[in-house]
Amino acid sequence: MSDPEALPLIARIAVYCGSSSGTSPQYSAAATNVGREIAHRGLELVYGGGNVGLMGAVANAALAAGGRVRGVITRALLLAEVGHTGLTSMEVVESMHERKAVMAEMADGFLALPGGFGTWDELFEVITWTQLGIHAKPVVLLNVEGFWDGIVAQTARASSSGFVKPVHAELLRIADSPTEALDALLDPVPLPTPKWANRS
Repeated sequence: MSDPEALPLIARIAVYCGSSSGTSPQYSAAATNVGREIAHRGLELVYGGGNVGLMGAVANAALAAGGRVRGVITRALLLAEVGHTGLTSMEVVESMHERKAVMAEMADGFLALPGGFGTWDELFEVITWTQLGIHAKPVVLLNVEGFWDGIVAQTARASSSGFVKPVHAELLRIADSPTEALDALLDPVPLPTPKWANRS
């Protein structure tokens, strides 16, 4: 691995994704490719610590490619035997709120793969924090087989309806491949000054 002092400004990528594999084999393929690409670029993967579904796929691919993987998992999920036992490090926390906060603090950027309510929750929290200026970390959606098309459309609807400023809607970036997604995270666009949607 590279000398930690030589790592780029974006050194750790948090990946949000499903604890299920989904109905399409392309979901698991994308997760595997993301994990491998993160490791090949000398970055660290931060994720929810599971060994199932897309979570397990992304972690296992990064580890197999020689990468470092940091997991963050609740004690309840660890006891339910879904925790990964082969990670570089695993932090066990008491609540989902703490899990999200620790992952957000560790990471320099966020990549969302397909997933359900938990993935959406994580995604919308960090993009809201970007909008409000709580952090200045890039967020990218990997749009596997159009999975995020509905979110993109709803974001446009919220913007046209006056609830999200267009400049903030642009914070939610879309990528069609793992390579494009990592390129976007490592070359973040300048972030706008946070402002309320109904103020000038």
